[in-house]
Amino acid sequence: MGAGRVVELSAQQARRVAVRAQLLTAERPTDALDVLRHLGFLQVDLTSVVARHADLALWTRLGRAYEPEDLEELVGNGAVVEHQAMLRPSEDIALFRADMDAWPGDPPLREWQEDVRDWVAANDGCRREILALLRSEGPTAARDLPDTCEVPWRSTGWTNNKNVMKLLECLEARGEVAVASREGRERRWDLAERIHPGDPAVPAEEAHRTLAQRRLRALGIARPRALEAWHEPYDVRDVGEPARVEGGRGQWRVDPALLEEADGTDGSAWHGRTAILSPLDRLVFDRKRMEELFGFDYQLEMYKPAAARRWGYWAMPVLDGDELVGKVDATADREAGVLVVDAVHEDGDWSPDRRARVDAELDALAEWLGLGVERA
Repeated sequence: MGAGRVVELSAQQARRVAVRAQLLTAERPTDALDVLRHLGFLQVDLTSVVARHADLALWTRLGRAYEPEDLEELVGNGAVVEHQAMLRPSEDIALFRADMDAWPGDPPLREWQEDVRDWVAANDGCRREILALLRSEGPTAARDLPDTCEVPWRSTGWTNNKNVMKLLECLEARGEVAVASREGRERRWDLAERIHPGDPAVPAEEAHRTLAQRRLRALGIARPRALEAWHEPYDVRDVGEPARVEGGRGQWRVDPALLEEADGTDGSAWHGRTAILSPLDRLVFDRKRMEELFGFDYQLEMYKPAAARRWGYWAMPVLDGDELVGKVDATADREAGVLVVDAVHEDGDWSPDRRARVDAELDALAEWLGLGVERA
């Protein structure tokens, strides 16, 4: 591409780039670790109205080839580690080591960064006691660690006075401790040197650019400076190619490897499929990007009063081909042995074929869960 040129994408091409980048076409991947390496991370969220997010995200891509025990094995053998509430391939920790060493950030620090730095320094005695206990005892739950903080953690939210938990999370961010395992919702902590591989840190500038490239590879198309959330602070910057999307405003960055695949001009035909997505799936997690690319109206309503919900507590977006077409409100009732489908919200007019595809995907989801289907 010549200097200064901008790729012009139709709305359909842009959607297809996004769907293919998220491994949601008919050409399913076959290996859970390969999926995680491509996506970059899976958010740790233990809400299991249907299934935990990480398991649902992997099943949505791998299909019947995936079982939750696969992810448990990857965590157990150290191929995958949890870092700051994200499951990541363990080799990627080297990309975060420079940030850990520079914690709480490169100067000039923001006021909140200075406050956190000063709070950890004021409680250095407790920090040392925690590290000594972990060194001698190994993986330990936060509730079993000493709280000798001289300055309590202050917050207007639920973390107020949760001194040990907040201190552990700060020590995790600076690379001193790591999550060794989970038992239910409870994390067990150990020294990071016993959990993380010993790969040398990638220099910060190189690491940040690599993470920007990885992010664009996983998203396919993204705004240059848009961030998904606080936990993934690396925008795509100037990686990829500049692009404009038909009917939209402003510029995007697009992964050039996906451009020809978007419309089959590389010789391969486009083959979409139907998928029922976790509400936290990266295809829909950035709600602004979702609306701009797919024109899809959706919010996670679990924090809304029941009377204010339009689609349901944990309504799952429905992908059909290269379109987001509706939401499924369902609950896994494991005691009764059924996936209860309370509602299927159709956006626009669904054809009988589309309705049949969604029903088939619901049946496949229930089969994976080991449940029958009960439709309201």
